[in-house]
Amino acid sequence: MIGKFATASAQTLLILTILLTAKGFGQAPVTGESPATPAPEAQQPATQQPSAAQSPNGQEPAEEQSSSRRKKPRNYKNWNYNVGLGANVDSGTTKTYVRGGGYDGTVGVARNVSKYLGLRGDFIFADLPLRQSSLSLAQAGSGTSYLFAFTVDPIINIPVTKVWGAYLLFGPGYYHRSGTLNSDTAVPGSSCNGFFEWWGACPNVSIPLSGSFVHSSQNQFGYNLGAGVTRKVPSGAEIYAEFRLMHGSANGTTTDVRPITIGVRW
Repeated sequence: MIGKFATASAQTLLILTILLTAKGFGQAPVTGESPATPAPEAQQPATQQPSAAQSPNGQEPAEEQSSSRRKKPRNYKNWNYNVGLGANVDSGTTKTYVRGGGYDGTVGVARNVSKYLGLRGDFIFADLPLRQSSLSLAQAGSGTSYLFAFTVDPIINIPVTKVWGAYLLFGPGYYHRSGTLNSDTAVPGSSCNGFFEWWGACPNVSIPLSGSFVHSSQNQFGYNLGAGVTRKVPSGAEIYAEFRLMHGSANGTTTDVRPITIGVRW
């Protein structure tokens, strides 16, 4: 009896020992296996993204690079306009029959290709008052004489300071001289004197019988030369003073006018 009990007790103890041993092995880590490590993403901070203000290679953005390559702003105007008034100083044959001091007016426009060079066109009106001696030769009580001119000139601008400047111009000119004699008593068909030859009324060495000699209308071609000084004002416009020499000729007659003009260009 005692032997059977001892045997049963031994079997029970063996079973408990096996169960406890198996439970211990189930909780212990497997030999040779390292514990699980956290994912790389959890261990290392996220890689810093490049700033929007910089490119991946550390250079400035393309927009800033392109802005640095932009062309410099122009330091001149594409177009210039001018208007002025002044008086004439005549010369040559014109001075013989026209007294100085007649007024003139100028309107012009220039197309600039650079700070220093442009092309300028001017329309000029010049009053040519006849001398009293000319009226006596014409046997007229009074008379009018005037000139319309159109010039196209290359213009060379010469900056001196930020305020002062100068310019030169030269080129061809078209001149239309016209006039009228009032209360004329000259006899048609009589020989011409120097005034009528300059007046343009003597194609055949004598005063025309038609009586049209009291009107003068001549078209002439020639040249002009000029120079001016400019002074910039706070508004950005320029005040200029200009002297010009204009010469035209046709059919043996000439016209020489020296206008002195003061005006504004902008």
